[in-house]
Amino acid sequence: MFRIAMALAATAMIASPVVAAPCKDAKGKFIKCPPKASTKVTGKCRNSKGQFAKCGTPGAKPA
Repeated sequence: MFRIAMALAATAMIASPVVAAPCKDAKGKFIKCPPKASTKVTGKCRNSKGQFAKCGTPGAKPA
């Protein structure tokens, strides 16, 4: 009986919908989360063949 109850509780926790990311201000109130900063990779370039190359070499484009 106990095992069945534990299995149902685990299933309920997995199946429950995920709430939007909770963001709080300094006072503890829920606010709209700020947009995530873009993860721009610098220092990675590829040549015309698709291989990694140093940025600044002729034909290299940012990856």
